[in-house]
Amino acid sequence: MTPPVSGAGDLTAPWLSDALATKVTAVRTEPVGTGQVSDSLRLFLTYAGPTRLPATMVAKVPAADASSRAAARAIRTYEVEAHFYAQIADRLDAGVPTCYFAAYAPEPDEYTVLLEDLAPALPGDQLAGVTTEDAAAAIDEMAALHAAGWDDPDLAALPWLNRHDADSAAFTASMVTGLYDGFKERYGADLHPDVLTLIEDFLPAIGTYLADREGPSTLFHGDFRADNLLFGGPRAAVLDWQTCAYAPGPADLAYFLGSSLPTDARRTCEHTLVERYHKALTTRGVTLTWDDCWNAYRRHAFHGIVMSIGASMIVERTPRGDEMFRTMTTRHAHHARDLDSLKLTG
Repeated sequence: MTPPVSGAGDLTAPWLSDALATKVTAVRTEPVGTGQVSDSLRLFLTYAGPTRLPATMVAKVPAADASSRAAARAIRTYEVEAHFYAQIADRLDAGVPTCYFAAYAPEPDEYTVLLEDLAPALPGDQLAGVTTEDAAAAIDEMAALHAAGWDDPDLAALPWLNRHDADSAAFTASMVTGLYDGFKERYGADLHPDVLTLIEDFLPAIGTYLADREGPSTLFHGDFRADNLLFGGPRAAVLDWQTCAYAPGPADLAYFLGSSLPTDARRTCEHTLVERYHKALTTRGVTLTWDDCWNAYRRHAFHGIVMSIGASMIVERTPRGDEMFRTMTTRHAHHARDLDSLKLTG
């Protein structure tokens, strides 16, 4: 098995020849995407002879930034994404890119995946937010993914996908609570006092919230938002599987609508889009009442708060990242307040 590379500079023609089992004579790379935990590059490949492999691919490799690599190790993102593409992706009938190679090395925590280049499809814009039409297309793919893994004993048996237990919940609660003072110092002046109040009302309940995973679990993406979606192809495509887990599906839905729609747009179409998700699941044979779906959706509005505080303080800091985390935190706080989600956190 070809080992993963340490970084973008190791994506050479000889290494690619081994990884793809096809002679590559030349490769040119260019950065692509806005990810902060790993580095993504588009590869322009020249082969020695005829092949069914494409002329371009997208590679994901360990980040050059040391803080991002440390964050990836702490939350196992490289391990998770490599295993997702190696063990699950090819059996999903949903908008997931074809994977041509996936490898992970526990020491020194390195990975590489070579993926289908879905250009000219374009990523959503986290800052501007997605349109209602694109949100509906993304929800269709989300429902297909969730239905495929709903209450699936095979997924429940994968150790790397089932990372949630009492200790991990306590660790995450302690980490996010500990990071909050720095988060508030960095972003507080740019956030409305009501946003900070909502967060501070929630933090005492974060341990209970994270420990309680009631209801059926499924293939949960964990970071289902505009920047991790591509639009404009035959179907919306879902990228960046670094945080996937076996967990409640409505948490993906709450996170997506809370983070990726401007607040006024989300308020206008929210109920219709949640109904679309519920109908898509039940049409595929999932048993889930409307009340259970809606209440789980409301409760998990806080998933975005947890992600915004945690991710913003442990990955490489960038100007776009700062604007994104301010925007997402504000949207998630309005979302949780609109839904009176605090009552459902335990």
